[in-house]
Amino acid sequence: MQEVGDPQTSPDGQWIAYTVTSIDREADKRVTAIWMVGWDGTQDLRLTYGAEPAKSPRWSPDGKYLSFLSERSSKGKTQVWLLDRRGGDAFALTDVKEEISSYRWSPDGKKLVLEMSPSEEGQNKSGGTKSSGPQFKGPKPIVIDRSHFKEDVEGYLATDSRTQLYLFDVETKKLEPLTTERNFDDRGAIWSADGARIAYVSNHAKDPDTTGTEDIFVIDAHAGAAPRKLVTTNSPGGQHLAWSPDGKLIAYLVGFAPKYNAYNQDRLAVIAADGGTPRVLTEKLDRGVISPEFTSDRASITFLFEDDRHEYPAKIGVADGQVEKLAGPENVVLQQSSNAGHTAVVAADDTAFAELFALENGKLRKLTSHNDALLSELHLGAVEDISFKSKDGTEVHGLMIKPANYDSSRTYPTLLWIHGGPDMQDDHALRFDPYPLQLERQLYAARGYVVLAINYRGSSGRGAAYTQAIVADWGNKEVADLLAGVDYAIAQGIADPQRLGVGGWSYGGILTDCLIASDSRFKGAISGAGAANQISMYGSDQYILQYNSEIEPPWKNLDLWIKVSYPFFHADRIHTPTLFMGGQSDFNVPIIGGEQMYEALRTLGVPTELVIYPGQFHLFRRPSYIHDRMLRYYAWYDKYVMPKN
Repeated sequence: MQEVGDPQTSPDGQWIAYTVTSIDREADKRVTAIWMVGWDGTQDLRLTYGAEPAKSPRWSPDGKYLSFLSERSSKGKTQVWLLDRRGGDAFALTDVKEEISSYRWSPDGKKLVLEMSPSEEGQNKSGGTKSSGPQFKGPKPIVIDRSHFKEDVEGYLATDSRTQLYLFDVETKKLEPLTTERNFDDRGAIWSADGARIAYVSNHAKDPDTTGTEDIFVIDAHAGAAPRKLVTTNSPGGQHLAWSPDGKLIAYLVGFAPKYNAYNQDRLAVIAADGGTPRVLTEKLDRGVISPEFTSDRASITFLFEDDRHEYPAKIGVADGQVEKLAGPENVVLQQSSNAGHTAVVAADDTAFAELFALENGKLRKLTSHNDALLSELHLGAVEDISFKSKDGTEVHGLMIKPANYDSSRTYPTLLWIHGGPDMQDDHALRFDPYPLQLERQLYAARGYVVLAINYRGSSGRGAAYTQAIVADWGNKEVADLLAGVDYAIAQGIADPQRLGVGGWSYGGILTDCLIASDSRFKGAISGAGAANQISMYGSDQYILQYNSEIEPPWKNLDLWIKVSYPFFHADRIHTPTLFMGGQSDFNVPIIGGEQMYEALRTLGVPTELVIYPGQFHLFRRPSYIHDRMLRYYAWYDKYVMPKN
């Protein structure tokens, strides 16, 4: 399988650059390359090769060059590289000391704005600080001086881990700092159309890690300029700024109060670039907004939004707030890029992995076919929408995946496979990234299982009230909704009540622990990257802001902490054989969550096993480990769920 993503439409609209990620089996890693396809779809060219990934393709404003980020330099640092469209090998444009995390071209193509951490020579990305003391033979001590001091993949964080903005002159190669205050992260930089100003996101509170908010600044695009704050907002899902073509407005995302950070639904707002009162445009939409961009006439803003097992491209009028869908429900649109009147999207559905499409008059025209050969070899199970009532009358939606050779005259072993988040949804898209839930569903169906994918309360795509229904009440309404889905499948004569399994990753693993502590019907369970004793997560994972703002610290609200940790404190209710799994380097949901439950079940004499994958983060990157994990999934369910009693 090849993952297609990050489309970038050329300035003239005639080409779309994009990334393709595939597996290098011999090196046991994933490799990303840059490709380019013509708007008419007749030419599809691979542009980069080699063992080092190439990512973040961006067109120079004149369309003559295609830039990208790569670590292929001798220093091993991520730099900006250039490809001349007229031919020749790629060459390094930048040669700076630090890792470049993001970049953007100025409108005239003469400068780049770079985002990177300005740590001193010898400091590392994990936040070590330079010392005048001992000269260490091994890694230096990591000195922590922040509330948010760890992040999955990034590792430990200190003040010198913060990102700042730099201006890079393309011709002279001169590098100058644009922002200089080391106590703040500066990111998300975008240029105004005339190149005179840059808008970016920061947080200038006394302790930025504890506020749950962020500030939007505008700064003149030259060294020594003073930033001007426009507005304080928040977007836990990730801020995305867009400047109107006339330079008068900035679009941005507005989340809810920090208490709801884990159940966020970003709304779209605009504010005058010179300051003023912001306007929220999508208040009536009641769906989360993703990746807003102004149309060339400034009259509208395009964006993506999740809506009940689908994801649509849409646009909204800046003046009247009228929302118009730009494509139908046939595909789940995952990413988009527009230029010169042409819009390219990455889309997938139940039967096809993500590919690149041209969006024309509400229809999608296929441009790439990276996965067609693989799909021609597969027999996929049918994916059906299901709807049912939870025990309190709440309507819950989900998907049911049946084996390709499904026979309605018999019942099937059934797996409740739970998505993480919780603020995400199971949808009609067959894809691998960021987590292979949809692909795993089909793999289980091919094995002979019916699979239930339920968008329990807390999931996205059903509005703010539905998502926020579980605030400070983890493992309650979600469990009721999931069990109601199992009851529905049994009542329909599809699921064999004697052959039920449950599992999931991340919040799906957490809910698996809750389910097996609440219901004894499940014959086998898999809890991946989960946690049951939530008190042990306080200070050991990356969610300190959520804990303090949503349920308060344990010493202030111990009863609630114990309540949401009931699978651990009532582990003696569990009789389901359970496999616990996780990455050794996971800072999102640390492996201690699985270790504690494994020891609890082992003490109780319940069949259990713990599998720890060395060096893996929350989402695995090593292909052989992903393969091994799937085989262990099969073996566990085939042993405990598949056989008839």
